[in-house]
Amino acid sequence: MTATATRADEQPARPRPGGRKGMILLVIPSVPFLAFAFLRLFGVGGNRYIVAAIALTPYVAAVGLVLGVIGLLMRRWVFGGIVMGVALITAAAVAPRMISHSQPEAHGPKLAVMSANMYFGQADPIAIVTMVRDNNVDALSLQELTPDAVDRLHRAGLNALLPYQLFQPLSGGSGSGLASKYPLTQEEITPPAVMAQPAAVIDLPGLIDPDIQVVHALPGVIDAVIWKQELDRLPPPAFKVRPRLLVGDFNGTLDHPGLRKLTDLGYVDAAERRGAGLTPTWPAGLWPPPVTIDHVFVDNRAAIDDYRVVDLPGSDHRAVLAWITLPN
Repeated sequence: MTATATRADEQPARPRPGGRKGMILLVIPSVPFLAFAFLRLFGVGGNRYIVAAIALTPYVAAVGLVLGVIGLLMRRWVFGGIVMGVALITAAAVAPRMISHSQPEAHGPKLAVMSANMYFGQADPIAIVTMVRDNNVDALSLQELTPDAVDRLHRAGLNALLPYQLFQPLSGGSGSGLASKYPLTQEEITPPAVMAQPAAVIDLPGLIDPDIQVVHALPGVIDAVIWKQELDRLPPPAFKVRPRLLVGDFNGTLDHPGLRKLTDLGYVDAAERRGAGLTPTWPAGLWPPPVTIDHVFVDNRAAIDDYRVVDLPGSDHRAVLAWITLPN
């Protein structure tokens, strides 16, 4: 008969917190998180479901950080470390939108612009006119502009504030319009799209006349291919000609490749420049999870003096306003 000797200082291995069931419960949400994160980080396009998933990147990053912490607390060092690392990289792509960035020196004219999606023409016209008046708006980009909405805007007094108008009203959600305090000269700087997207040169006092494009891209959750094509066809900055602004409902966030391409071309997103890039613009309520799909893109030589997102009664979007100093 033999006896097995053990050292007095040997301790039995402690079981990991949660055990096998806990690990399974951790893996179940972590796998889709890692899949969504890689779609975002590698700029993968795809169908409407992928478009919708990438729009939720800020939420996905937050979930990933929580999962990573849980994994490390469970002492699943490798798995928890991988999840935490991917979550940190994803969060790093999002976090700069919360920080105000340095501004270029711009000494040109100042321009206040506003974008309002009228939700099939149902937005309160008095609220829109009041915003224009109170914020001294120079140029107004309207989406989902219907013929009836045009009549109601006129009755509310828009003509007195922004008398120069380039309206293309249509029934449903396809109409758009541009209204300005200064004369407008219509131009075509982007191919026709499913939704109306009028563009014009704004005749400002002085030597600098910017052009402005109303943007209303077909939602990618309806047709991802057409949505991507419409974003790809948006005009690049006209550095050698005049400052250019793209203002409206892009139906995309800065996590989508089509919008990141615009910043690569030389635009800056007004909200991101002012540290408000995660302020949601749609929906006006709490479900689906609110995201930022309405934007003001401008030549990166311009300075963004201020940026706000405000509630718009009667619309499923919130209105956005940006105060810009154009480059010389």
